Amino acid sequence: MQDYPLEYYQFFIHFNEGDYYTCHDLLEEMWMTDKGNLFFKGLLQMSVAIYHYEYGNVKGARLMMKAAHEYLQEYRPRHWGLDLERVNFFIEECLMRIPATVDKVPFEEVDSLPLLSNLLLYLEED
Repeated sequence: MQDYPLEYYQFFIHFNEGDYYTCHDLLEEMWMTDKGNLFFKGLLQMSVAIYHYEYGNVKGARLMMKAAHEYLQEYRPRHWGLDLERVNFFIEECLMRIPATVDKVPFEEVDSLPLLSNLLLYLEED
């Protein structure tokens, strides 16, 4: 299996644990060294979208998830050991569940939002 930066491996661990804020930090560090890398940016936006949604920023989640979808298209079907067809399906499913007419809900009411699907990420050999 290919060797990847430590931050990439850590991203998988934190994503699967639901620590999307840390995912953002890990991916941002990698993206800052290669700003043309839309793969990193797409995964970063996806993580940020979930984080925003969990805190009631529905509009921010919707915008970030749409951006993630766009950025990751050119890397499908798989890139850096990641099955982007699964990721793409997850993003499209989230976009169907994120309410289109809601911008924000108070944190105390986040439980009233539709649940997003669960996605576990793992590395596969290319």
